[in-house]
Amino acid sequence: MAISELDRKRIEVLLSKHCDRIPMHVRDQIRHVYTVGPTSVELFEERPSFRDPAEWSRHPVAKFRYVAKLKLRTLYCVHRDLKWHSCGLLPQAGSIEILLRVVERDPTGIFWG
Repeated sequence: MAISELDRKRIEVLLSKHCDRIPMHVRDQIRHVYTVGPTSVELFEERPSFRDPAEWSRHPVAKFRYVAKLKLRTLYCVHRDLKWHSCGLLPQAGSIEILLRVVERDPTGIFWG
């Protein structure tokens, strides 16, 4: 089941606030962006490309997936194989806010390094 339109708007507000936390004076060096798909939301970090600073490189940070059967969101991180894997810290929760707090705190360094 897809993310509802109401939930999509709420997610966009939440992640826009997260992305806007990057200080203005460094936004030409780093930014956070997100995409909302039919059943998942992905958070990325972007930086200017080393070879061409006019282009931005996108690096995946976290993926939030909605499981309609369970009415839960699951949290994924990227491992060194560059594939999404279930996060062991708090793999699922009832709301994306809880999972986003886990990503922001990042107690083990799996999201932000």
